Amino acid sequence: MLAYVLTEPGPAEALKLSEIPIPQISGSDVLIEVKAISINPVDVKTRNGKARYNALKDKKPLVLGWDVSGLVVQTGPDATFSVGDEVFGMVNFPETGSAYAEYVAAPSEHLSLKPANISHTEAAAACLAALTAWQAFTEHGNLQAGQAVLIHAGAGGVGHFAIQLAKSLGAYVIATSSAENREFVLSLGADEHIDYHALKFEDTVKNMDLVFDAVGGETAFRSFPVLKKDGLLISIPSGTTPGLAEAAEKAGVRNKAMMVHTSAADMAETAKRLEDGRLKVTLGAVFGFKDLHSAHRQVESGHTRGKTVVVTGE
Repeated sequence: MLAYVLTEPGPAEALKLSEIPIPQISGSDVLIEVKAISINPVDVKTRNGKARYNALKDKKPLVLGWDVSGLVVQTGPDATFSVGDEVFGMVNFPETGSAYAEYVAAPSEHLSLKPANISHTEAAAACLAALTAWQAFTEHGNLQAGQAVLIHAGAGGVGHFAIQLAKSLGAYVIATSSAENREFVLSLGADEHIDYHALKFEDTVKNMDLVFDAVGGETAFRSFPVLKKDGLLISIPSGTTPGLAEAAEKAGVRNKAMMVHTSAADMAETAKRLEDGRLKVTLGAVFGFKDLHSAHRQVESGHTRGKTVVVTGE
């Protein structure tokens, strides 16, 4: 099969299209004929030698990617899916998912049936990013109806899911983005929008119960003043920002860094919300498999509305 192999970190072209064996399956695994994969910022950072690279670099061949949607073509003896099922999920994160390939082996417990009303392209987009937002609010933030949440980068992959999910949980949502994404952010359900180019959000927003930050750096530090006493900042950038914990303690608020994890229950919740329309996917850019390098460059630009997806075939 064809797959993109990373032999050393570098630019998008460091991902080399190569022929490697189709993976073997066992136990609860299924073999998926890939129809679509999505590209996440962690993919780009890992390709650049950051994020998950040091943990995965000894894997030979190293094939990046975790989000996949496709068709089950083979099953292990303990698999809970059948040949012909259409499935999607975040595979083996944060270990090796090997999604940048024509076929992917995945444990059944990392997958859900793809809702019939969405495409493989949309399903692939609603894996890591949607799970991250859902787990931030339910597992880490315990977000309750009536609480107020500030969501940074509301037009991005994680952010556009976060707005929808926070609203569905009954929160009052303020989201930041550029001015050109204002109407998009409001269409997702945000109650207020802040143009981060024109305004300092910390001068505008006060008494938040929760801030959800997918930006990191100084944005995290600047978020503490907008929180009410004992409010919570949840940040998802990889790594721990030096001095953030101390700054949170000084401000009298809480800080929590999170990493998304595989959860069959959370995947099922995502699938249910996609099926009944409570969660919608915005595809900012779609590329063909042979143009995966362009997809990486798009995500690396930091200016994608919604999700970037690579299609191998519907």
